[in-house]
Amino acid sequence: MRDKTQTNSAAPGDRLIRAGAVVFFIGAVATLVTVAPLFLGTKPFPTYMFGLSMLMAVGFLIAGAGVLRSIAAGRRQARGATPSASR
Repeated sequence: MRDKTQTNSAAPGDRLIRAGAVVFFIGAVATLVTVAPLFLGTKPFPTYMFGLSMLMAVGFLIAGAGVLRSIAAGRRQARGATPSASR
């Protein structure tokens, strides 16, 4: 039986992984910007910048949810492709 998925088709969870990577990157940049004044000896940024740094964790969680969704879809597909033992 031929596999029906195309090489350029998006698997379940791919969008979550990409969105999580983008949010993580924004959080990483915010962390670098927040920490830079500590090394440069300048005035620290406002408190909300520390909140933006938490986007790293949020992005990591979003990407993790995408990976779990992809794993679940793969397991469902594998379960449907194998013949059951009761037949």
